[in-house]
Amino acid sequence: MTAADIPSPVVPLGRRVAEAARIAALVLALALFLAPLAWLATTAYKPARDIFSIPPVLTFAPTFDNFRALFALYDVPRLVGNSLAIALGSTAIALVVGVPAGYALARSRWKHAITVAYVLLAVRMMPRVVTLMPFYLLMRDIGLLGSTWAVALTDGTLSAGFVVWMIFNYVRALPPEAEWAAQLDGRTAFGAFLFVAVPLIMPGIVASALFSIMLAWNDFLTPAFLTVADSKPISVALLSAYGTKDVTWGTMGAMAHFSTLPIVALALLLNRYFVQGLTKGMH
Repeated sequence: MTAADIPSPVVPLGRRVAEAARIAALVLALALFLAPLAWLATTAYKPARDIFSIPPVLTFAPTFDNFRALFALYDVPRLVGNSLAIALGSTAIALVVGVPAGYALARSRWKHAITVAYVLLAVRMMPRVVTLMPFYLLMRDIGLLGSTWAVALTDGTLSAGFVVWMIFNYVRALPPEAEWAAQLDGRTAFGAFLFVAVPLIMPGIVASALFSIMLAWNDFLTPAFLTVADSKPISVALLSAYGTKDVTWGTMGAMAHFSTLPIVALALLLNRYFVQGLTKGMH
């Protein structure tokens, strides 16, 4: 008897109906989440007369006029460059401060270490508007107001609390014996941290970095207060464009491409590390 002669198992009708209902619910949820993105993507390529046409036009002749208008009105490379400088600068600050601090806190025998970790996490969860005025006055006094550094320092300081909490939980899930063995072999405590612990917690570091980059890239409120026209990122330009210049919805849709595609591509590229980092160290 061959495999082709073996009859397929009969699936009960109720199970098939449940499976079909599950797939239909997934398709419906996917459609609801993707509908705004689909509208955004198609608006950038639609002629102005088709964007708000009633009934909506599903077939249209694509045009790049909105992208040409965008580059004529705005310095897009500078806006994207400012966003990159803020996102990468704040992430570097958060990691340089947060990773050693989280490691030291996790290996500490102080009974209040876990309390400190959660207090630092609470700082990151505070409403952003609460911290705006202190940071505004601080940046003004040290001469950084109006620069991308002001936003990078602010976002980096706030994200460092999350990085400390993340690394704290990740390191606590690791046995310290490997670090002890490295120190018995002649490494210093810093060497054991750098060459033994850091490679083991790399998924947590990557997840923390990706989280910090996304928060800084999408931040609107902080750069809206701390930057000027030459240093504002694309997240601020996206909204300030409306009503200040002759910008159509199609041009705004074109600008949204440069605001969303880089961060979506990065999230897809590092998705595996992000999921590992968020789940492996949690206990």
